[in-house]
Amino acid sequence: MNLSVDVQNVTVHYGPVRALDGASLKLEAGRVCGLVGMNGSGKSTLFKTIMGLLKPDTGSVRVGGMDPQQARKRGLVGYVPQNEAVDWDFPITVGEVVMTGRYGHMGFTRRARSADRKAVAEALERVELTNYAHRQIGALSGGQKKRAFVARGLAQGARILLLDEPFAGVDKRSEATITRLLRELSAEGGSVLVSTHDLHGLPELADEAVLLMRRVLMHGDPHQVLRPEHLALAFGLDPMNRGDAA
Repeated sequence: MNLSVDVQNVTVHYGPVRALDGASLKLEAGRVCGLVGMNGSGKSTLFKTIMGLLKPDTGSVRVGGMDPQQARKRGLVGYVPQNEAVDWDFPITVGEVVMTGRYGHMGFTRRARSADRKAVAEALERVELTNYAHRQIGALSGGQKKRAFVARGLAQGARILLLDEPFAGVDKRSEATITRLLRELSAEGGSVLVSTHDLHGLPELADEAVLLMRRVLMHGDPHQVLRPEHLALAFGLDPMNRGDAA
């Protein structure tokens, strides 16, 4: 199965604002790619374009060798959004959130079968949230919420996983659990694209990194991307002071 993500010369506008400007990158199967850039650099826009939630003004996107909407419909790609993109007051339990990942397997009735319940149970176990299945999603800690949405992608059977700032505001246990799961998914041949501000932890997390400022400034080994002179291009930092980059 083709599990690559191929973004070619993509430009996206929000009205007069250009969020992406000729961005190109290719992510191969079996890799974790870290996405690095300041707020407003286009990271969330890139995720939504890869998911098929936004249509680029120019350029093309292929996910698993197919159109993004088709890949999403087949359950090939999963998305873990930023916290602010979720209504945490909605009356839905953790188990029900994870079960939404199975909707594509259920047909129009959305009636859970034994295979769906098994997939949800296994996903909750992998993210260490089995005991929280009946808790309202908004009652979880920040790290537990992130793990719940990772579990949704696992239950879905997504082989390409996109995560938008999954480590923001999470505890060390959740960070370690999510990192382990992403490494496991890539080791199983899946593809992972994850945005993060944790530059110090990037080499341990990712096989490669992308430096984004509306376009891809650099794509390569994390240690190379994190060189101060390269970070300065995207963050406007003093290249002699790497400590400020984190």
